[in-house]
Amino acid sequence: MAILYALVARGSVVLAEFSATSTNASSIARQILEKTSGNNDMHVSYSQDRYIFHVKRTDGLTVLCMADETAGRRIPFAFLEDIHQKFVRTYGRAVHSAQAYGMNDEFSRILSQQIEYYSNDPNADRINRLKGEMSQVRNVMIENIDKVLDRGDRLELLVDKTTNLQGNTFRFRKQARRFRSTVWWRNVKLTVALIILLLVIVYVVLAFVCHGLALPSCLK
Repeated sequence: MAILYALVARGSVVLAEFSATSTNASSIARQILEKTSGNNDMHVSYSQDRYIFHVKRTDGLTVLCMADETAGRRIPFAFLEDIHQKFVRTYGRAVHSAQAYGMNDEFSRILSQQIEYYSNDPNADRINRLKGEMSQVRNVMIENIDKVLDRGDRLELLVDKTTNLQGNTFRFRKQARRFRSTVWWRNVKLTVALIILLLVIVYVVLAFVCHGLALPSCLK
């Protein structure tokens, strides 16, 4: 899967989170929250190994996700923007006073659904391109996580690779079904065209034969 982990937090207080795989990304995410505390709006990305932690903070609410580096920046930040809007729309002012994990039971399911959507559905990126709302992402610099975490504090990122393999298998099966469907429709169209051509040939032959049989009677 392109996106493997996500959380929503107020300052360093985590309000909801979800992990699509077995990983310690949660611990690293908390370190990032503590080291980047403040109220200023921000869009920033930190790389560690083959993964990138993308962070969006707006009006004191921080949305963070960890994605595979191959996901680029547009999809993860489109995901963060979507999650931010859904969270604010759902909870409103309760965001400012909620306790830790106060929205986790309900909102972790939404995080799971949107991670699945933005990781596997090609329409996620297509819709984002049409909207053209992520121009600021081009200005986001991807920094090494050492920039925000002291080397002594930095944890080794552990990710269960089997989940990535499952995500790749899911995408492969989806592409295979789409390919089979395309080939099937192409064969149907070809078959219909051949039948029409065959009918035309039969009609021409029959017309020629009938015309040939009718010609002697006309000569009499």
